[in-house]
Amino acid sequence: MVTREQIEQAKRRRDFAFFREVLDTRHGVRYLLQVLERLGKLPPDFDPTPLLALVEHPHPEVRLAAVKGLSRLENPNLLPIFAERILEEGNTFVRRELVSAIGRLRLPEAIPLLCRLLEDPDPKVVLQAIRALLCFRHRDEVRTHLLPLMNHPNELICSVIQREFGQARESSGRLPHPVSPDWLKNLMVCGDVLELLAYVPSESVHLTFTSPPYYNARDYTLYRSYEEYLEFLVRVFREVHRITKEGRFFVLNTSPMLIPRMSRKHSSKRYAIPFDIHPRLIGIGFEFIDDIIWVKPPGSAKNRNGGFFQHRKPLGYKANSVVEYVMVYRKATDKLIDWNIRQYDQTVVEASRVVGDYEPTNVWEISPASDPVHPAVFPLELATRVVQLYSYKGDLVFDPFAGRGTVGQAALLTERYFLLVEKEPSYFDYARELISSGNLLTDFMPRFMLYEEFVQLARRQDQ
Repeated sequence: MVTREQIEQAKRRRDFAFFREVLDTRHGVRYLLQVLERLGKLPPDFDPTPLLALVEHPHPEVRLAAVKGLSRLENPNLLPIFAERILEEGNTFVRRELVSAIGRLRLPEAIPLLCRLLEDPDPKVVLQAIRALLCFRHRDEVRTHLLPLMNHPNELICSVIQREFGQARESSGRLPHPVSPDWLKNLMVCGDVLELLAYVPSESVHLTFTSPPYYNARDYTLYRSYEEYLEFLVRVFREVHRITKEGRFFVLNTSPMLIPRMSRKHSSKRYAIPFDIHPRLIGIGFEFIDDIIWVKPPGSAKNRNGGFFQHRKPLGYKANSVVEYVMVYRKATDKLIDWNIRQYDQTVVEASRVVGDYEPTNVWEISPASDPVHPAVFPLELATRVVQLYSYKGDLVFDPFAGRGTVGQAALLTERYFLLVEKEPSYFDYARELISSGNLLTDFMPRFMLYEEFVQLARRQDQ
């Protein structure tokens, strides 16, 4: 087998006969792929003849590797060959690489071909053609072909064109990106979340982390139907989208919900809340970023295997659920996350770095929390991890279903501010007790108020 060292020596000697030999089409596929993978960067005067022969090889992986090798030459004389091959090539991966090779040449003569490729049925071919044409974006003929792609059926193509040609939008928020209204900082309010959110200014919040009440799981969250429950969440999360700053995150902790059967004559009903709410969040204007699986110890799950353990009959198996979903969304924007980071002073960025060990995968093993007052709480470790990973120090973190105020506690521990809403008075009082007894080394002492007080406070801001 030919080694990298032999290939590099042949490059230095300009021994093109060596390459004609090792790239001869008579060699087997595995041999050719190994040689092609070891070629690396080729000298400008490299003889492309053996690679051109491999572009017509019957095996698509060989053709793909040969095109990659040719594209590194950036030889303008190869344009007619690439143009001919892309019309004849049937393998989608090779076609994409051919478009990329054409783009690398940066030749105005390629513009008509690239414009035709914008109508290709393969979205990735279209994206490669767009990338190549953006080098000539100042030309009217190129803009004429690219701008209509804002209405392309593929969402990635739409977003690329919107980002490149859409008019820059100024943030509708009245405050700079890192800043939130002081009157909202470290504030917990008892009341109806939809009524309260009407008074929160747009683009005030940097991060929302919440676990909504489960469908008809508690006496104070009764809905006539599952659809009514989902519609309620949509109304709340639409307001969350409005008050979230551009490009910032919304993290949602949910899991499928089991409604027990009425009797042995009836079956139980399981509702896939995370999956049913997901398309609705996309429709609101959130962009899906990550799905994190929160794994709890096996003993923490309610046993659903009692019957199956005894009879072992197929179809009767029911898994004990030891996971919940932590779904990560971002308020859709044409700006990259780097833009959000650049809005902060460098001292804040450095102070907010995540130090020490962290979980690099989307599987988080965290023990659940229990509480003598609130029946459904998520652990402080989970809230703290989310707050640290998706916000900066000094940011405002919101929880519309605050419960015992765990998100508020996590915010204080990580030097963020909180805005919490809880409808149930007993949980509100309990959260006030827990938060007030914690570490209060903050420049905004926690405040707790009823809905009427909050409305008066909000109205004073407009005076």
